[in-house]
Order: sequence, then C-alpha cells, then structure tokens
Amino acid sequence: MNQELTYPIGTPGIPWTQPEKSQWLAQQTIKRSYQNEVVVHIDSLRAQFNVEQYGKLNYKSGPYALYAITSKKFDLNKPTVLITGGVHGYETSGVQGALRFAMRHGVDYLADFNLIIAPCISPWGYETINRWNPVAIDPNRSFVPQSMSPEAAQIMAYVSNLGLAIHAHIDLHETTDTDNSEFRPALGARDGQEQEIWQIPDGFYTVGDTQNPQDAFQRAVVKSVEQVTHIALPDNEGKLIGSPMTQHGVINYALKDLGLCAGFSNARYTTTTEVYPDSETATPEECILAQVAAVIGALDYLRQQG
Repeated sequence: MNQELTYPIGTPGIPWTQPEKSQWLAQQTIKRSYQNEVVVHIDSLRAQFNVEQYGKLNYKSGPYALYAITSKKFDLNKPTVLITGGVHGYETSGVQGALRFAMRHGVDYLADFNLIIAPCISPWGYETINRWNPVAIDPNRSFVPQSMSPEAAQIMAYVSNLGLAIHAHIDLHETTDTDNSEFRPALGARDGQEQEIWQIPDGFYTVGDTQNPQDAFQRAVVKSVEQVTHIALPDNEGKLIGSPMTQHGVINYALKDLGLCAGFSNARYTTTTEVYPDSETATPEECILAQVAAVIGALDYLRQQG
C-alpha cells in the first residue's frame, strides 16, 4: 500500500538537494570492518584462485579496494558464471555467502565453469550497514549506461573488459525489516514521493527476470535452498513484496528496466536471491548457508544441462 512515511531529514514531498544528502551522510558511522571481515577471506583464496583488484572507491572513510575472485585461467570452452554479493552492503549474508561458497566449494566447480566472484561490490555500505553509497545513490538501481554509482560502474566495466559471455549470473541479496523501518522511508524522503510498504516475506525467495524468467533454473535454486532454510510463503494477496508469485518462492522483476545488478551481464540464466535474516526461525549462519545452497543449486542445474 502507498503510505506517506516520516523521516527525520528533509521536508515531506520535496526531494532532497545537496544539504539534505550531506545531513544524511553526516549521520552514517562505521560499524564493522571490510578489511577484517571480507578482505582477509579474499586474501586466503589466492592459492586456489586469481584474486584481482578491479577498482577502488575513493570515499572519505576509504579508500576501498574492490576485488574479484576468478578462475586462474579462463577457458573459452567452459560457460562463465558471475556471482555477485554486497551490491547492498548492509545485506550481510550476500557478502559472506559469496565468500563461503568460494572458500568451501568453489574449487569443486572449476572443472566445469569459469568463475567470477565479486563478493562485496559496496564495501562502504558493508561497513556502515547501508543500502546506499555516500552520495545517497542505490547501487542496485544503477546498473545502467553512464551509471552515477561507482560501485555499479566499476564492476560493469570489469566484466565487460574480460570479453567473456556470461552464461549465468547469481546475485546474492537479503530482504530485512530495516527495508520498511529505514530504507524505504529514506527513499521516500530523498525523492519526495510516497512509497509502498509491503509485508516482509519470512523466508527465502528468488527474483527472476520478467523478460527471461528461466522457471526451471529458479526452481532448482529454491529446491536446493529448501534443504537449508524455509521458503517464503505468499501474503494474503498471493504476492511477495508486492509482486505476484510465479511459482513456489519465486517472483519476477524487469531487471534491466530497474537497473538491477542481475540484469547488466546479459546472461542467459539470472537469479537474485533474497533471504530474511530477521526471521525468528533463522540464524545469521543459516542465512549464509542458504546463499551457498542457492549458488550450488544454480551451478548443479547448469552442470546437468551440459
């Protein structure tokens, strides 16, 4: 439903200008360490993978080096799979799930795939537990030409420069209670527009592409995750976050039209995972394992397709 939400910055109905954005930024603080919680794990993978710095974010609390973990040698006869996490830095299991997959299971798939893993696209967002970057831009609405988000622009440039066709793209996300309590009210204030508030789904679900849904692929991801954690059920209208369910645990978005990460790679198979870390019946570790299971389910499906 549409709802006029209150937010402590700005005037309702009037979009933010630079003073409001600066006020918002001044309220953000570092809450955890990208170096200690992410980079150290990336460094531990150098024996098995190629670890490459593909970019840098020159923010005041940085600079933040941006890393990709890849197969040591790309084979043009193998399909290439892109795994992204931390597009929204506050979505912890997306980052840690990408890393956990790489650390515990990645080598098991090198014989069949070229792997490209970008575990934390938004490290400032990770450290401040934020959806936006420091200039109040949502990276996951910014995967568009001439992107204003350096987080989005740099990973897009890196993947493009590799010159590889991306066969599948798995983008790891969370849906949290703070989506309704903080981030959608902030969005409404920033844009001066009413925002819809939805019931937060309790459980895992995936987002496919409206133009290329790949139903069997999504089903394989959900089936794999179902062994680890519960799958979100529809609300009273048969929807998840305002969108009709197309099958158990699956909704579709127009990925490219919305500028979402999973849409930029032009992959044949795409999925955006969503876990619910605030569930009373799920732990942070379970959410990480759900992300790992999603990646494994996707890769096992692709492996079976040959």
